[in-house]
Amino acid sequence: MTLTIRNMVCDRCKRVVRDELEKLGLTLNRVELGEVEVQTMPETLSLDTIRQVLQTNGFDLIDDKKQSLVEHIKVLLINEIEYLKADKLPTENFSTFLERKVGYEYSYLSGLFSASEGQTLEKYIIALKIEKVKQWLQYDELTLSEIAWRLSYSSVQHLSNQFRQVTGETPGQFRKAVHAERRNLDTI
Repeated sequence: MTLTIRNMVCDRCKRVVRDELEKLGLTLNRVELGEVEVQTMPETLSLDTIRQVLQTNGFDLIDDKKQSLVEHIKVLLINEIEYLKADKLPTENFSTFLERKVGYEYSYLSGLFSASEGQTLEKYIIALKIEKVKQWLQYDELTLSEIAWRLSYSSVQHLSNQFRQVTGETPGQFRKAVHAERRNLDTI
């Protein structure tokens, strides 16, 4: 049995979900972002109990196929942008990448995502990229050129323009700001 879980965005999330589900008596084969493969589950345990435990920890159990697909898209994008998994081919754009990984046409995925999340896939991808840029700017280890290259921006200017549109300030202003704020990935 595979459980799809919303808001799993990091290794710490995987650890919390694993610990909580094992406390309930589940035997798990695998825990990945957004997905848990259950080997055995006590007969007395209901999905509602699992849902309640997950919700207590900021997660949610998804039992709708379309919502599962949306969560899968989010996990693919977070893995690619936040964790730089490099499953996306260098010559591939995100629409082709998602079509290849998920097996549906991008227009369907885009419409489904927009209806579910209240924002377009393109805006979600941009928001993830900008959060990664903020992280790198705060760490002050990479130049803007290196950041643009790592996130596949066509130029530093394109990155800077997009950053300003989203945050209201330039990357340089953000880097200097003492109060620079970043968003949690599960809130994007």
